Amino acid sequence: MEDWWPVAVGLVQVWLSVVVFLIVLPAVLGLSLGVTGLYIRVLVHILEWATLRIQRGRQRPSDPVARPRGIIDRSGGSMEEAVGQLRNSGSLEFSLSDAFYFYRRGLESIVDDQVTQRFSSEELDSWNLLTRTNQHFRYISLRLTVIWGVGVFVRYCILFPLRITLAGIGLSLLVIGTSLVGLLPESRGKTWLSELVHLSCYRICARGLSATVLYHSRENKPQKGGICVANHTTPIDVVILANDGCYAMVGQVHGGLMGVLQRSMVRSCPHIWFERSEMKDRHTVTSRLSAHVAAKTKLPILIFPEGTCVNNTSVMMFKKGSFEIGGTIYPVTIKYDARFGDAFWNSSKFNMVSYLLRTMTSWAIVVNVWYLPPMSRQHGEDAAQFANRVKSAIAHQGGLLDLAWDGGLKRGKVKDSFKEEQQKKYSSIIAGASSSSS
Repeated sequence: MEDWWPVAVGLVQVWLSVVVFLIVLPAVLGLSLGVTGLYIRVLVHILEWATLRIQRGRQRPSDPVARPRGIIDRSGGSMEEAVGQLRNSGSLEFSLSDAFYFYRRGLESIVDDQVTQRFSSEELDSWNLLTRTNQHFRYISLRLTVIWGVGVFVRYCILFPLRITLAGIGLSLLVIGTSLVGLLPESRGKTWLSELVHLSCYRICARGLSATVLYHSRENKPQKGGICVANHTTPIDVVILANDGCYAMVGQVHGGLMGVLQRSMVRSCPHIWFERSEMKDRHTVTSRLSAHVAAKTKLPILIFPEGTCVNNTSVMMFKKGSFEIGGTIYPVTIKYDARFGDAFWNSSKFNMVSYLLRTMTSWAIVVNVWYLPPMSRQHGEDAAQFANRVKSAIAHQGGLLDLAWDGGLKRGKVKDSFKEEQQKKYSSIIAGASSSSS
């Protein structure tokens, strides 16, 4: 037993030396040795080959068939058009047949709920050799099974330990570095050191996820004194964005490991953490955010207005509070490539530890980030209208569905305002028909 101890210590030293000199230092310096890029290219070829093998095994055509977005073909058009089609005459006066429109819409929502399906993992056209991404996989060929087995070994026995090591190094350096910087007096030097520590540690954490990020239109990057708003898929969104620039984070005070990180980070950088009681006080939140934006020397605020994680297919309603603060809004679109792993965090199904374990045993995190041109509130435009305009721009850029539903419906009931909106639309149809007939 004693003979094995020096060997184990030597292996650990070699392992840490390789990690530090070949991954950590290049990450801190913002350099890349090209290993991750080569890994992604090889992986793409393997997945393409596996897709062809599966399609041949199932006697399907080689070209992938586009999946429908739902199991119901929802008819478009307005309520007025739909109600008119149900009637025998062209009149829009009240008719008992109008009830069938609401019956149909209700049944469509029960069978194919547009909200609920946004909180389940994104469907893939083919299996990506991950054990949990296709429930209908069956034996196709020996070669495909061998490739899958090799992939399991690589992901769990090589990549997973490496990623755990890098995550530990990155988070440890973040806590230590921000705590030490927080001891310095306020000065430009402290601000520079704080940004350097944050940027370096986030880059190490990104390497720990095997993250390959393509940033587009960097000339539109958020500037100091502004507000960066983005669609939200996963807590990793913070790492992806902070890997390219520093932000002031906004969030609720937590306990445990997250609380340790928050307390250390706020010592060196003006992040904005709220107590649970303050989060419910809209005036307190708005005033603190407004004060931060008014100081043009402070980092841009990073906010996810959806308020919850959505499954990388859609953008749901933006809370208008972020758009009442004032200042310039810098929209950002984040779109993950689901072939390499499921980045979506279903918080109602998995806790943070389980989610991170699933992410770190996936192939990689491949993501596109688009910096959109800055937007400002127009004359006569209220906060809700401004929020919808920004949301539509983000959804359009990423090819995501632009939904009006509130992500809070994931855990809550439908607001009365949604019901009242449908009632008002129907009332306006009847009122308009009555006035025209008279």
